[in-house]
Amino acid sequence: MGRLEGKKALVTGAAKRTGIGFAIAQKFASEGADVIVADLAKPIEGFQGYVRTSDAGDLENAARELGKFGVMAASVSVDITDPESIKAMAKVVAERFGKFDLLVNNAGGSPGTSTLLAMEEKAWFYNFDLNLHGAFRVIREVAPRLNDGASIINMASRAGKVPSAFLGAYCASKAALIMMTKVFALELSPRKIRVNAVCPGQIVTELGLWGWKLKAFAEKLSEEEYHKALADRLPLKKLGAPEDVANVVLFLASDESSYMTGQAINVTGGQLMEL
Repeated sequence: MGRLEGKKALVTGAAKRTGIGFAIAQKFASEGADVIVADLAKPIEGFQGYVRTSDAGDLENAARELGKFGVMAASVSVDITDPESIKAMAKVVAERFGKFDLLVNNAGGSPGTSTLLAMEEKAWFYNFDLNLHGAFRVIREVAPRLNDGASIINMASRAGKVPSAFLGAYCASKAALIMMTKVFALELSPRKIRVNAVCPGQIVTELGLWGWKLKAFAEKLSEEEYHKALADRLPLKKLGAPEDVANVVLFLASDESSYMTGQAINVTGGQLMEL
């Protein structure tokens, strides 16, 4: 029997096979959970050159892949910057699951990257809408559908604790997400709903590779040279994989973490160490 046998989960931002969200959904399914994956399934408009978002085919393929574990797997498109889209997603979840046990707010990103002084206002506000307000909207909408004793995991970032040039809006929005996680942990505790955040560091995903490409250019290095230099700066001397994050999320989703709430756990290869 898997650690999540009989559980039902919703994971946003989970359509890309190379991403953290899909790795989490796959881990959940392998441990016996029924899973609904949700994602934007269309390009983000107004931000040229940004990393490719998922499409409807990615969503369908993700659900099909998860179904191979013998669990119920489904997909739904959602724009977490649109309250009506979130309500439509919640309706699908209610029809499929009734009440459910696990929510992972993984959807996010960093479009419009630039220095703060050069950043357009629409990019600043969109980062907050995507990384903070989206998770707020999803939790607010689906909380009544969560079973008592459920677990919510918000995908924050090392960038929410340590500043990074050119990622000011992303850093600030992820820092706010960490504090919002703690407040929700307090407010949902009467229902024994645990709320925690995970803060990945240097993880090899399409979004990570896109950001590193920009930084490699700024440092006049090839992408391969930058990747090696980045790994060499880490205490564990290697870049992380989506599965490294998924393993921590699995722990937070399982009963093994039943006495943990309001935490922001680093998955950074030792890049960030805190008291």
